[in-house]
Amino acid sequence: MEKPPQTQEAYAGFGPEWRPSSLTPAEARTATEWVEAKIDRRTMLTGKDRVADTRDLMWDLEREGEIVVHRITDQHEPVTARTLYGWRKRIPTNQLWHHKSCGQCGNIPGYPTSLMWLMNRLDTRYLDETDQTSCTAWNYHGSGIGNVVSLAAVFLRNFHQAYVSAKARGLPEGYYFPLVHCGTSFGNYKEMRNYLLQSPELRAQVKKILGKLGRLIDGKLLIPEEVVHYSEWLHVMRERIAEKKTLDCSHIRATVHPACHVYKMVPEDVIYDDTVMDGNRVAVSTGLLQTLGAQVIDYSTWYDCCGFGFRHIIGEREFTRSFAIDRKIRVAVDEAHSDVMIGHDTGCITTLDKNQWIGRAVDKVYELAVMADCQFAALMCGAHPYKLAQLHWHASPFEQLLEKLGIDWEKAKAEFQTYLTEVAAGRGETLYDPRLAITSGPGYVPPPRAVGMEAAQ
Repeated sequence: MEKPPQTQEAYAGFGPEWRPSSLTPAEARTATEWVEAKIDRRTMLTGKDRVADTRDLMWDLEREGEIVVHRITDQHEPVTARTLYGWRKRIPTNQLWHHKSCGQCGNIPGYPTSLMWLMNRLDTRYLDETDQTSCTAWNYHGSGIGNVVSLAAVFLRNFHQAYVSAKARGLPEGYYFPLVHCGTSFGNYKEMRNYLLQSPELRAQVKKILGKLGRLIDGKLLIPEEVVHYSEWLHVMRERIAEKKTLDCSHIRATVHPACHVYKMVPEDVIYDDTVMDGNRVAVSTGLLQTLGAQVIDYSTWYDCCGFGFRHIIGEREFTRSFAIDRKIRVAVDEAHSDVMIGHDTGCITTLDKNQWIGRAVDKVYELAVMADCQFAALMCGAHPYKLAQLHWHASPFEQLLEKLGIDWEKAKAEFQTYLTEVAAGRGETLYDPRLAITSGPGYVPPPRAVGMEAAQ
């Protein structure tokens, strides 16, 4: 029996509930007009009913002996920022536990290396250890196979490891505070924290799992005081980063793609600043670029998703590609005359960077350098474009941007190729003392105790 012509494989991978909308061109135009209207935080977010601050419930549960809160203390040197509703959010700036991103490490290695290079330049103490897992949110959002119990258990398991990780060096529990690299993990963890605080049933289920893993504190679940994204660290450290700047980027036109999982999920937690786009855009990334001196150019489709969409990239990849080109890259090039698009999430950078090539097949040749905010900041502070920022892993062309910044990319490439011979001979350099990366189990080599190791980091 033949399938109806319109549904033949058109929505493969999305499930039987997906059907063609069959909108007329006029109806389709009406359906997207709201996206192209002026959208700011006041019309899109604060016009809605004010939500409760979930941290109030967190403190209540701790007082009742239900949970333990991993606090941000003075040793973490926190800086206070303001969120959408003006609530205070404390961002730790020191003694940080890097919660790595599977997509960054696999597809964009210059992303985490740029961040850690900046931290080294600012003498920031951190731990980059191997004892962590993926957040598994891509599986959840992409396939629907995952579930809230497993997501919440993984969240608390990883953050428990951050809490106890310093014990390998004879330091107290809570010494390091987790810093999340991936925007998907960031949004997922904030959502899971809300669910855990609101649901006794979920807490009971997760507590049973973590008890078997030895991941409880005094028999209680450990909840972080804040869930912190690396872009928030960059934001509150932007003035100090700018002090290390060695290049002039005042002639660079930059567009910013804010990630859906960073500022649309649990939006009340996201940092806004009246000095950044009049407080009408999420402040991270944009505030950093402005402080570094770049021209941040607004564009009409700033609110749009990059096109990744999790299920789109798996089941309907051509939708992802066309959306990334037509709704983001093309607009940034034609409308904003952008030299570079800056993002702060793994999936967004991957999508906007690695899908431009497909436009050539249909004569849509829009080429725009795409990179993370930390990569751009590292370049501004003198990081090597290949050795540290690792722009050669990117599919979008970046050479013209480097030329505009006064960087001789051909010389830098030759230096990098020479360096690779050193790596092949076993003489590579490291950003981080490798003895600190493994804190227990097979391969663990006890490093020198805390005294003296801060400098080695």
